Amino acid sequence: MVKDGYWYGLPLVLIAGGLWGFWLRERSLFLLIVTIFFAILSLLVLNFFRDPERQVPEEVDAIISPADGLVVQLAEEDFEGRPVRRLSIFMSPLDVHVNRAPIAGSIKAINYKQGSFRVASQDRASLENEQNVFTVEGQQGVIVVKQIAGLLARRIVFWKRLGDSLARGERVGMIKFGSRVDVLVAPTVQWRVKVGDRVRAGSSILGTTTP
Repeated sequence: MVKDGYWYGLPLVLIAGGLWGFWLRERSLFLLIVTIFFAILSLLVLNFFRDPERQVPEEVDAIISPADGLVVQLAEEDFEGRPVRRLSIFMSPLDVHVNRAPIAGSIKAINYKQGSFRVASQDRASLENEQNVFTVEGQQGVIVVKQIAGLLARRIVFWKRLGDSLARGERVGMIKFGSRVDVLVAPTVQWRVKVGDRVRAGSSILGTTTP
């Protein structure tokens, strides 16, 4: 579990425990309902911050998913004056929200952009929502990853710094409580997934850099 989960989850566990103690004494239906509510809420919050181990694929040309979630869009567009292919992943509050490096390499750029908080599944979120954009350059080329805030996600976390070296599948950050992640790659990359597929950070292969 990500350590932030303890800060969010443990207070809720303590509240639920205290309410349970009051219910044992008072036997009030209202107290029982409130106790159950906080117990369920604490479990959901702790579940949100889970951080399972993943088996990173060994294929040398593989680009792996930086996020858990549903592939909602594949598109071709321009980014900073060059053509790219974009893959967008929607992360619901029930998904694992720890993000990982799609390839091995070094961080060449980090750019945090202020913006709106539209529903992350919408296409406009890629352009208009608040986001952290980082670029990884390695033997497989240059890949840009956008951590995009959603309607509920107002806190993007990025644990790395400019110039850091990354292993493929290494944890790099997270987005709290529902969000979107975009992956921008060269036009020559061949996707192995399609819209509607579910992917897992660190283990699902999104595409390959060789045909």
